[in-house]
Parts: sequence; C-alpha cells; structure tokens
Amino acid sequence: MDSLIVERKLESLRRCIKRVEQKRPNNVAILEADPDIQDILVLNLSRAVQLCVDIAAHVLLDYETLPPNTMGETFDRLADLKIIEPELCVSLKRSVGFRNMAVHNYSVLDWHIVYAIATHHLEDFRRFAVAVTPLLER
Repeated sequence: MDSLIVERKLESLRRCIKRVEQKRPNNVAILEADPDIQDILVLNLSRAVQLCVDIAAHVLLDYETLPPNTMGETFDRLADLKIIEPELCVSLKRSVGFRNMAVHNYSVLDWHIVYAIATHHLEDFRRFAVAVTPLLER
C-alpha cells in the first residue's frame, strides 16, 4: 500500500464530507428546489464513495486475499480481514448502490434518499477513515 496515496485520498474524503455538511439544506424541500445544492451534494457523496473504494483497494494490496470483483466486494474483503465492522461494510455497500445510481441514472435520484445520506450517513465515511488510518503506520 502506498501510504502517501492513501493519506491524500483520506484528506479528499474529509473535504467531501465537509462540503456536504456545509451545503446540506435544513430540509428535503429545499434540496428538491435547488439544483445547485443537488449537484454539490450528489457530487461530493459520489466522490466520498469512490474514495472509500479506492482507499480500500489500496489497503487490500497488503493482504493475501482474492481481489474483489465489484466495488461492494471491496468492503466485504475489509470486513473479512476485520478492518471494518460488518455493519459498516453493509452501509458502505449500500453507498456503492447510491453512487452507481448517481453516476448512471442521475435523473431518477430520490432526493429524500440523498437528504437522508447527507444527514444521517456521513458518519459511515468517518468511521471508514478511522478504521483504515492505523494501517498507514504499518
């Protein structure tokens, strides 16, 4: 694992989380009415998911494990290695589903789901960062 690359990706992840926190509206109605806020939230949430996948892939380079076939399996491998907790694995795999929807079917996004992620699930990204940070010292 290239620690410098992972450190930079973790910093980018923190910036994405901060950006969502700064721009997250007080309610879903505001989000539904403001395309600029929609774009900022979706872009930064999608980036956060992708950064977690990228970081996980870098971490897995240090372990003798089968390479993941999907983005979601990347988190399964980390859970198998006890790097992340099973419930965090499930949440991160769900975030991959969100990311795929955002990237491939942006026009059908449910703004209630986006709002829920921006309001209640940013902690998943923080927990992921906390779990992988100690591995940088290896």
